[in-house]
Amino acid sequence: MSGELEIMEAQRMWEPDSKRNTSMDRFRAAVTAAYGIRLANYSELYHWSVQHYSDFWAEFWKFSGIVFSRLYDEVIDPSKSIVDVPEWFKGSRLNYAENLLKHEENDKIALYATREGKEEIEKVTFEDLRHRVAFYAAAMRKLGVHPGDRVVGYLPNGIHAVEAMLAAASIGAIWSATSPDFGINGVLDRFSQIQPKLIFSVEAVIYNGKRHNHLEKLQSVVKGLPDLRKVVVIPYVSSRESIDISRIPNSVFLEDFLGTGKGDHVPQLEFEQLPFSHPLFIMYSSGTTGAPKCMVHSAGGTLIQHLKEHILHGNMSSNDVIIYYTTTGWMMWNWLVSALAVGASVVLYDGSPLVPSPNVLWDLVDRLGITILGTGAKWLAVLEEKNLKPCETHNLQTLHTILSTGSPLKPQSYEYVYKHIKSTVLLGSISGGTDIISCFMGHNVTIPVYKGEIQARNLAMAVEAWNEQGEPVWGESGELVCTKPMPCQPTHFWNDENGNKYRKAYFSRFSGVWAHGDYCKINPQTGGIVMLGRSDGTLNPSGVRFGSSEIYNIVEAFEEVSDSLCVPQYNKHGEERVVLFLKMGTNHEFSPDLVKRIREAIRAALSARHVPSLILETGGIPYTMNGKKVEVAVKQVIAGKEVAKRDIFSNPEALDLYRNIPELQDF
Repeated sequence: MSGELEIMEAQRMWEPDSKRNTSMDRFRAAVTAAYGIRLANYSELYHWSVQHYSDFWAEFWKFSGIVFSRLYDEVIDPSKSIVDVPEWFKGSRLNYAENLLKHEENDKIALYATREGKEEIEKVTFEDLRHRVAFYAAAMRKLGVHPGDRVVGYLPNGIHAVEAMLAAASIGAIWSATSPDFGINGVLDRFSQIQPKLIFSVEAVIYNGKRHNHLEKLQSVVKGLPDLRKVVVIPYVSSRESIDISRIPNSVFLEDFLGTGKGDHVPQLEFEQLPFSHPLFIMYSSGTTGAPKCMVHSAGGTLIQHLKEHILHGNMSSNDVIIYYTTTGWMMWNWLVSALAVGASVVLYDGSPLVPSPNVLWDLVDRLGITILGTGAKWLAVLEEKNLKPCETHNLQTLHTILSTGSPLKPQSYEYVYKHIKSTVLLGSISGGTDIISCFMGHNVTIPVYKGEIQARNLAMAVEAWNEQGEPVWGESGELVCTKPMPCQPTHFWNDENGNKYRKAYFSRFSGVWAHGDYCKINPQTGGIVMLGRSDGTLNPSGVRFGSSEIYNIVEAFEEVSDSLCVPQYNKHGEERVVLFLKMGTNHEFSPDLVKRIREAIRAALSARHVPSLILETGGIPYTMNGKKVEVAVKQVIAGKEVAKRDIFSNPEALDLYRNIPELQDF
């Protein structure tokens, strides 16, 4: 046992200040007082919250200070299971936008916004934001936007997207967005399913030092959306005078659109009081294997779940300044904007995080006093590859938390952050998904950070790892499941009348239990979680099931390797072998010696049966727009199939590198 403790000590990268009185501690004290029970630590609070999830959410409703016009009659019907998609907080009335705009300190900064290549930073106070949202909402109402109508953005991560979303939410309309880097088909695959009444777009964006004109794409998108009443064009890169929108039907510049809502008086902001389960956002699955699923997320469920993560898990307050590097189409954008409900200042950045230099986000941390920086695991790996050492070039005094998601955070990235960025920062790897617009597990200010592990399962998220037989396993890899209802599950899928698509997506794997499609391992000693990749990318050669991330963690620790991709290949007899592709780092060459060393490292760390049958070099690895490796599409290409939805990838040309590879033909 002492050996295990020594290993745990060596893996511990950060621990909480025991003298600090956090929101999590205060909440735990409130629960112990209300229920007359003793909860000594986070683990005990977590287990209570899962066993008594109705009491947990009732207690958190009070603690979070949610603004509502009518209190609920019941938290949840206890006879309903997660498969029933039970209604939460029945009878309550509230508005999501009202909760984000409630802050009385009028001159407090709500939003900072900047973009690639721009020195100036735009600032919007809470008072300004309320005023601007009122104009958007008045114009939407004038156009005939009602509760339940869809309003969409084909927009970069900037102030206009936040204002349009909040205005739609204030009315009870449903907001949905894609980012400008999406191609025409990718946008229409999503928006044509939900028939929006109104679309907001820009005329161009700047990314990676280049101007990308947007109007031609917008014109084609508008042609495919017959229900649109208005197309609102926002001059973003150029002046209005130089933009010609005459070829886009029903188009109007933003300024003229907002003018329609003015009337004789300055518009007042009205917040429709709606049920907790009223739809707020439509999010989309990646669409790599068919039409994207349209997930409908409720206003109340999204709000209360985000507040739990911000207030309890992140200890966020109105003193915080948070940035998350994201696009408007990724759920982390919705999660980021919800931080306004805590009174925090939100920083919006549009552009490449590596241009004009890889220090662009660190520069913002120092300029704005950012306290929480969110990013993708891939970006941290790129910084390490570039040998950047922000602790030597930047102050970073205000920064107390770095969050990472999008893909599993490799153990060496933990070492890199604590050695070369900031030794006292809480490095929170967080994991959940678009499906729940939030996290199953993640950062936690009250417990230690261990290298390579997500800190803990989040409160009231009944998460377990299950084996093939549907039994929980501890310390072994298994399918990530959630066994009890959660307010953040989608209320339904759009255009899924009988709920068949919904049930197939989450409940076909195990009866009565949400299977998320991720593979993970829960450490019984620490309570931490290691994510092992998507279960549709699970590898099963010689009857050993394992996740691709188990291989990546070993392979990408080699300095010669810049990136890697691990996929199964099947022959006509249904036999499976594992193929590992390596993208070499700058000034490094693929060699038999490297292959030999990688094979030995995998054998030593995992087992002989984990060693890939083939290790090959590749020139590129396909990623989604949100920075996730795409194993499924490469698996299809290797099998000789076509990948229909290529414009959901940030680098679709990389798929072609996997076609007709001679070494794969003889299996």
